Amino acid sequence: MREIPLSESKHDETFKVVDRRLFTADGELRKEVAEQQDREHEAAAHAAAPAARPAAAAAGSAAPGPKLVGGSAGTGAQETEMAQADAPKRSAAFENLVRSLGQNAAMLLGGYADPRTGQPMLDLEGAREMIDMLDTLREKTMGNLAPEEDTLLIDVLGNLKLAFMEMTKAATAAALKEQAKSRP
Repeated sequence: MREIPLSESKHDETFKVVDRRLFTADGELRKEVAEQQDREHEAAAHAAAPAARPAAAAAGSAAPGPKLVGGSAGTGAQETEMAQADAPKRSAAFENLVRSLGQNAAMLLGGYADPRTGQPMLDLEGAREMIDMLDTLREKTMGNLAPEEDTLLIDVLGNLKLAFMEMTKAATAAALKEQAKSRP
């Protein structure tokens, strides 16, 4: 068996570096990005135009007519089916993750009692971190969630943020009351 020196082993392999930045060093939109956006807008306009034509034709006829199996009448239904196939699917694991983080944040906001003392647990900094995690999760998954998942995440975040504000106000008021008592 012939030994191949390391310097000869990868001469024919090459790689390509693609600049994916949107803006030039001067802060202007790069030419390739602008062209790509134009192509996407044109493609979207062409895709929307055929879908609008069958709907306009159906709205113009007063009497219901026979439905065509082939041709342009079927394209609207096909596009709807394709859009539904591309839509994000609901995930029980994601919903459980959101609920788990939400319950942990609620626990830290005094929603549950400490098993040892029986007193409500209050850790505002820990709750803030949990809420920030959920905010980041929403930001990073935006556009990739099923409608039910997005609604769940928005509801949990809204409730936690409201509870956090209320608990922060209550903690501040209690601290001020304690300061007033300690002064002679």
